[in-house]
Amino acid sequence: MDDRSQMMNRSGLLEETIDAIRPADEQVMKNCRKRWNQIGKPLYSLGWLEDAWIRIAGAVGTEDPEIEKKIVIPFCADNGIVEEGVSQAGQEVTAIVAENFLKGKTCTNLFCQRSGADLRPVDVGMMTEVPGLLTRKVRRGTRNFALEPALTMEETVRTIETGIRTAREAREEGYQLAAAGEMGIGNTTTSAAVAASLLNLPAEKMTGRGAGLHDDGLRKKVRLIGEAIRRYDLYDAPVLRVLSCVGGLDIAAMTGFYLGAASVRLPVVLDGLISCTAALAAVRLCPAAAGYMTASHLSSENAAEAILEACHLKPVLHADMHLGEGSGAAAVFPLLDMASDVYRKMDTFEGIRVSTYEDYQKGGRK
Repeated sequence: MDDRSQMMNRSGLLEETIDAIRPADEQVMKNCRKRWNQIGKPLYSLGWLEDAWIRIAGAVGTEDPEIEKKIVIPFCADNGIVEEGVSQAGQEVTAIVAENFLKGKTCTNLFCQRSGADLRPVDVGMMTEVPGLLTRKVRRGTRNFALEPALTMEETVRTIETGIRTAREAREEGYQLAAAGEMGIGNTTTSAAVAASLLNLPAEKMTGRGAGLHDDGLRKKVRLIGEAIRRYDLYDAPVLRVLSCVGGLDIAAMTGFYLGAASVRLPVVLDGLISCTAALAAVRLCPAAAGYMTASHLSSENAAEAILEACHLKPVLHADMHLGEGSGAAAVFPLLDMASDVYRKMDTFEGIRVSTYEDYQKGGRK
């Protein structure tokens, strides 16, 4: 059974959301590029900043988008595969970091404060409760996919729907640019398993050390992922099946978040490995969703480059970051604000009485 059949059988909201997604506005992007080429500077000289701004304009559907009101939403959840020793830390760390989100003590909090973005963590599947955390828990952690599928299909779809609703609420609250983060010990294992399955690539190529596994731990992590892909026959499998067998509640929620954002024309900035894995799942469910995404950085985790290439996205930062939690997206927000200032405030060639540059690239940047 393919994804569409599973959606028809199980989720009116998911199917409705995918049906509502339209491609980014190509004419708006062409007009936006024309405006960039009229600004009094060498053509294409701001590189990624121009390209990202054009993507945001196409997503929103206007040549002069606003991005003043920004938000990062980390989805917090635990993973049963941690029982197998695939992480240095235990599941209690998920709750500790989630609590620190509320106290303003994480890296992402500090990045958001500096960039003027709000941060709203959401519990979609933590083993424990954190007072004050927005709770939309589908279940208390996933099952151990080394022993059984991580989620039922119903749980997978419910979690995706949670992400959809969260994105829609952000748009209704007036947010103009959003990012999804995550917190969940063990989620580099689930991400590598999902990405390897969706890209038909071996576990060895897609699996990294996460928060710092030693060599024996990494070998075990690779072995467990490879065994699970073979056990559940996940190469060429539908996305929903992959997510249910080896995914995480955070990944499923972010998948829904990206689909929901695209359905209401809310542009999103991707973060690191886990975020990009969810983006890949969303794009596989609805290719047009890619038009609403901008990549922030290239995670140093093994699978990151292959995932972004599959989504046809180019990151701006190559900083060997692999923190996650939405930190990379928040770090890029100020760059986008700078692009906004140049686009809106800088004079044109006509205004400064300088001849316009000739576009010898004939079609511009690729």
